[in-house]
Amino acid sequence: MGMRLIGFQDTFISTGVQGARELTRLAESGKYSMILSSQEIRRHLSGQARAALERTLEPLVVFLPTPGSEEEGESVNALAKRVLGISIDNLSSTSMVH
Repeated sequence: MGMRLIGFQDTFISTGVQGARELTRLAESGKYSMILSSQEIRRHLSGQARAALERTLEPLVVFLPTPGSEEEGESVNALAKRVLGISIDNLSSTSMVH
């Protein structure tokens, strides 16, 4: 329910190898522009599938730490570098008005 309140259309609950298959199916469907997945699912992907999902921008796949785990997710800097191709570590304090 919480994900729908912030604008997510669909949610899927799956774990382990089945979750990895479901994630791959969703990414290949062409239906979604962004997919959030847990780090737990990432561990069950083959190396080739993991690399493909981490490279793609359509859909953008973001792996989040599982609540209560000690795993770290992709840092904001790493995500910006992957998606935008820039390092935000080196940006000076700037502002932008649209």
